[in-house]
Amino acid sequence: MNILKRLPLIPSIVVLAAVATMIALGFWQLGRADEKAELLARYAAAGGNQEPVAWPGDNDELLKQRLYRRSQIDCVKVTELTAVAGTNAKGSPGWAQIAQCELATGGEARIALGWTRGPDGPLWNGGEVAGIIAPGPRLVADPPRAGLLPLERPDPSDLPNNHLAYAWQWFLFALTALVIYALAVRKKVLGQDAETAQREG
Repeated sequence: MNILKRLPLIPSIVVLAAVATMIALGFWQLGRADEKAELLARYAAAGGNQEPVAWPGDNDELLKQRLYRRSQIDCVKVTELTAVAGTNAKGSPGWAQIAQCELATGGEARIALGWTRGPDGPLWNGGEVAGIIAPGPRLVADPPRAGLLPLERPDPSDLPNNHLAYAWQWFLFALTALVIYALAVRKKVLGQDAETAQREG
């Protein structure tokens, strides 16, 4: 008897639907990989453009367009000063001194003022800051403020492009599901054949 005719209908439909979904997700990730590569190329080109742009604020679409461009903001009130792990322009680890600010134009901005070896940083009362728009978003001061040392320049190559790996994972999941189901069906069919042969014997 043809094994295809002996496949359980409902489980087969469920498995094939799941496999089709996984394959579709794999091709979707391939498309996303191409989009991300184009975006990273655009960000790399933006680093050479010295023409400043307005601070994007909380607008995600504007942020995507203006990442790694130069900008300038006026911090009228510092609401918080903190320190996070950071690297200086020479590649040495230390601390990035961060200021959360209220802006003269409204809204807020996070400013990476500069680098220190230890977590304690100077007091800073605000003012105009020029720098580079980095993910977060945050403005990495260039030149640094408050007498601090320069931080490492934001680099778009630090952004991961994992979509190709995700695509292959989905394709592998689909293949694994097919193999497992095929083995399960084969085992069931062979078991049925063995029972039939035993009864007829």
